[in-house]
Amino acid sequence: MNTLLIIAGVVAIVLLLVGGFSQALNWLLWVGVILLVIAAIGWLLSFMSGRRGHTV
Repeated sequence: MNTLLIIAGVVAIVLLLVGGFSQALNWLLWVGVILLVIAAIGWLLSFMSGRRGHTV
């Protein structure tokens, strides 16, 4: 019975960590989308003004 409680506790901790990681990944996905939109707008503005971006 004691082993069953330990296994249940480990499974609960793993599920909590996976839930936290999925929420963090969801948040990072939206941050990535926003940064991509900002980069696209910046590229369009520089393209429309006639300046070319410098490549390193």
